[in-house]
Amino acid sequence: PAPVPQVGTNLTDLRLPRKVTVRELGGCMGPIWPSYYSECSALLFVVDASNPAQVSSSCIQLLSVLSAAPLASVPVLVLFNKIDLPCYMSLVEMKSLFRMQDIVSCATQPITMLETSARDGTGLADVLQWLRTALKEPC
Repeated sequence: PAPVPQVGTNLTDLRLPRKVTVRELGGCMGPIWPSYYSECSALLFVVDASNPAQVSSSCIQLLSVLSAAPLASVPVLVLFNKIDLPCYMSLVEMKSLFRMQDIVSCATQPITMLETSARDGTGLADVLQWLRTALKEPC
């Protein structure tokens, strides 16, 4: 089945090997995101790389998250998702549209960027490795 945008909240437990809880909050839940910042140890920010119309709002949301005081030192992974679709924008294009070089240079937290596909699993191993490193998990 095709991935659909997250419209609510969802909890998933991962073993990295220690149990880690991932809380997924859809973009429309933006107004309540700050209520979860204090319990956040790492942040995965997912962007639809196949939807150029969404880029400006995603960028604004990302800047808002990065400027939140409780997240000032939380490692951030920006995932440009849906790279399996023929209309996706490449990592180079997305970095340019988001002005990621400027964002990274002004951010207080470390920021990593990866391309992924939730549908076919491309990039998943890299995401899990990033999580292990960010959460200082043994490999």
